[in-house]
Amino acid sequence: MYVQRTYRCGQSSQDLYFFQVRLKETDLYIGVDRKMYTPELVKIAEELVWQYRNQLELYIQEDPEFRITFEPHFLLPTAPAIARIMGQAAWQAGVGPMAAVAGAIAEAVGRGLLTKVREVMVENGGDIFLKIRRPRLVGIFAGTSPYSHRLALEIDPRWGALGVCTSSGTVGPSFSAGRADAAVILAPSTALADAAATAVGNVVQTPADVEKGLKLARSIQGVIGAVVIKEDKLAAWGKVKLVPLTVDR
Repeated sequence: MYVQRTYRCGQSSQDLYFFQVRLKETDLYIGVDRKMYTPELVKIAEELVWQYRNQLELYIQEDPEFRITFEPHFLLPTAPAIARIMGQAAWQAGVGPMAAVAGAIAEAVGRGLLTKVREVMVENGGDIFLKIRRPRLVGIFAGTSPYSHRLALEIDPRWGALGVCTSSGTVGPSFSAGRADAAVILAPSTALADAAATAVGNVVQTPADVEKGLKLARSIQGVIGAVVIKEDKLAAWGKVKLVPLTVDR
């Protein structure tokens, strides 16, 4: 099931300091400017995780369907901002709002930390929010596919704050109706990237479906790039620069 997230062992950079924050199902791996790191940042991140999780948990008590539906959902007027962000992403991608939860929390925490640092990367179960100052590599983990741990996305800082999210039907505990080894989506909204990755992953059952997944990604407003992998088949589109995963950045 890969739930121990051993893929994190490869995440490092000489100019970033990484730390972990956990609360219930939320498990964040956070990188910030090494020179700007202080222990206070860990406390800030922990408080942000608690704050946003608490908002969602209280809202779900009012609106239980929000948590269980696999379809776009009309929210109550009392929905907090993070739930509305998830709900909008769900409508754009055609999935349930909880398909956007990991990306939404990653971005909310990352933006909170940007009040204290200049550069941040927040990874939440394969869903990443990043605001960087120089090119960075984001490795692609695709289970047993021959592309796994061999390719990376090179992210250009000129693209601004960005979400890079991955859905898989063969890796990890998250639900997917498909069997993609990796459906990777890039979008300015990390919640949208998360929801769109789920939608794309849902339509990939066999290697022949990678183009189908890519076509769906291109149709979702707000998505700027996609990579779809099933076994030995790969399709890519948009702001995607694939490079061999041989250099640590």
